[in-house]
Amino acid sequence: MATGSNKNAAAAQTPELSSFLYLPLIAGWLVPGAGHFLLGKWKRGALLAISIVCMYALGLAMHGKLYTSAQDILDMLGMAGDLGNGLLFLVGRVLGLGSDPVQITTADYGTKFIVVAGLLNIIAAVDAHNLRTGRKS
Repeated sequence: MATGSNKNAAAAQTPELSSFLYLPLIAGWLVPGAGHFLLGKWKRGALLAISIVCMYALGLAMHGKLYTSAQDILDMLGMAGDLGNGLLFLVGRVLGLGSDPVQITTADYGTKFIVVAGLLNIIAAVDAHNLRTGRKS
């Protein structure tokens, strides 16, 4: 439950942010850390962006795969995690990254790195939204 001071802090946001409540959520999902950058949380945004992009890049470097279709429940969950990467996922798909069949042991770990990076990005975007609405300070 938000206190009066949190509501006042949320109402005192800059005019360009008060026009659309979900902008930090959408921006944070599309580009890792962007939601926090919009809110002026530079350190938190930079830490999240570096962490998510590095996990994604390490996953691809380990020859992890990007989920492209969902035939069973595990593929659906992997696809949901990959979609959490936002534009990183779309750029990876366009460039054909992560499309090779898994042939080495580290590729399985790489796939998990990519999925976890997407899930962390979703959590970061929701955190930016909570900061924007005043639920969190």
